Amino acid sequence: MLVEKVMRTNVTTIKPYATLKEALQLMKERQLKALVVDKNSPSDAYGIITNTQILRAILAEEGDIELINVYDVYKKPAFSVSAKIDVKFAAKTMIEHNIKRVVVTDNNELKGILSLTDLTHYLMGLVE
Repeated sequence: MLVEKVMRTNVTTIKPYATLKEALQLMKERQLKALVVDKNSPSDAYGIITNTQILRAILAEEGDIELINVYDVYKKPAFSVSAKIDVKFAAKTMIEHNIKRVVVTDNNELKGILSLTDLTHYLMGLVE
C-alpha cells in the first residue's frame, strides 16, 4: 500500500508570518494538532508547527502569543516523504525518528500529510 492511499489530502496551511494566536485559532476551528507552514518561494521547503511547539513558546514568553510569529517557532524543513513510497517504509521511518507527522510531497509540492493516527487507522482496517 502506498502513502497516497493512507494520507490525508485536506491539509491546512498557514503563512510563516502569521501570529501564534492565528495558528491557534485555525487549529481550534479545524480541530487540528498541527499545521503545515507554507513555503516562502517555489524552491523553499515546507515547515510544520504543532500544538506542543506553540505551548512551549507560550510558556517561554509568558503567554504573549500576539507578538510571536509562526516563523519564530515552527520546524523547517518538515520531515517529508513521497506519496509514492510504501506505507511500511514511511511508518518505520516515523517510528525510528520519533516523528508523529510527516508532510507528503512530490517534486517539492504539497500532496498531503501522514500522521501516526492515520497509520493506526490503516492498521486497524487490516484486522477488520
